[in-house]
Amino acid sequence: MLETRAKHEKTNISEGIQSLDDIRALLGSLPMADEGPVIKARQRDLELTKPRGSLGRLEEIVFWLCRWQQSDVPQMDYPQVCVFAGNHGIVQHDVSAFPPSVTALMVDNFAKGGAAINQFSTELGAEVTVRALDLDCPTRDFTVEAAMSEDECVDAFRIGMEAVNPDASFLCPGEMGIGNTTSAAAICHIMWDGTPGDWVGSGTGINRDQYKRKINIVKQAKACHDMSVKDGLDVLRCVGGREIVAMAGAIIAARLLNIPVMLDGFICSAAAATLHETSSKSLMHCMVGHGSAEPGHRLLLDRIRKRPLLDLDLRLGEGTGAVLAGLIVRAAAQCHNNMASFGDIGITRDTPCEKQA
Repeated sequence: MLETRAKHEKTNISEGIQSLDDIRALLGSLPMADEGPVIKARQRDLELTKPRGSLGRLEEIVFWLCRWQQSDVPQMDYPQVCVFAGNHGIVQHDVSAFPPSVTALMVDNFAKGGAAINQFSTELGAEVTVRALDLDCPTRDFTVEAAMSEDECVDAFRIGMEAVNPDASFLCPGEMGIGNTTSAAAICHIMWDGTPGDWVGSGTGINRDQYKRKINIVKQAKACHDMSVKDGLDVLRCVGGREIVAMAGAIIAARLLNIPVMLDGFICSAAAATLHETSSKSLMHCMVGHGSAEPGHRLLLDRIRKRPLLDLDLRLGEGTGAVLAGLIVRAAAQCHNNMASFGDIGITRDTPCEKQA
């Protein structure tokens, strides 16, 4: 009989996380997956009424779900979307088309079910969890000092961890924060060099002067912090935002809870990249939902060795691309779990038509 996915007891997943070194230690000891469920899923896949390998990446998705859910029956019964919101001190340099007050307005919109993420999540059947992080207290101007203290960074990480429902079968992290594409670009530039222009895009639709300022801000950020950071967590604290840190926390909580994660666009992927640059095995449970229209996203994905599922020219954030990819994941699981086998329809592996297929 096929196994079903065990539910987790409600626990304080962030207990014991008090410092960045605690997070580093956690990243260095993350659980690896037992391949037993994947072996069983592959055996079933060989018996399904289709040519072997004919569903391409959909088969890869099924095995990924089984590996990280630790069940040979891939589940999409309880997907969760976690949207985190934060404000950035960097917006004082006029690098965004909207004022920071829009962040709080969008949080209210999420709560009322009016945002794009709400509509897509309804289609997926996903719970939407929204966490606003100190919107009245923006991070500091990272061109002159670190965006957050260590305590502030750790607090945001813990909030992200605690937002994940232990019973979720699938997680899509998302974000809202005016100015956070500048923060994501600064993260990438500090970690991977290149030129600021490699990582800076139009964000919410900035004009030419704002674009030039944005490039200069990212350049200043690297000059300010480059010599003081030793890994991705340091970069996250120095130029990240609270919502970006919280997404990183949610990604790691999901790993501890056997929940596969679908990453969203540039900002979500930047959060994930800081984990990857701290411990290269920290994103093994993650796929990427889409390739963003933000130019730095494709470069980032090359660095973390992830291939997006969709290419729709999205740049909204909120977790929207991840949830749309979740619809593909649900279809893959439905097909694997319910397709008939050759035995069901009276065909054996030795039947000539199956060999020809």
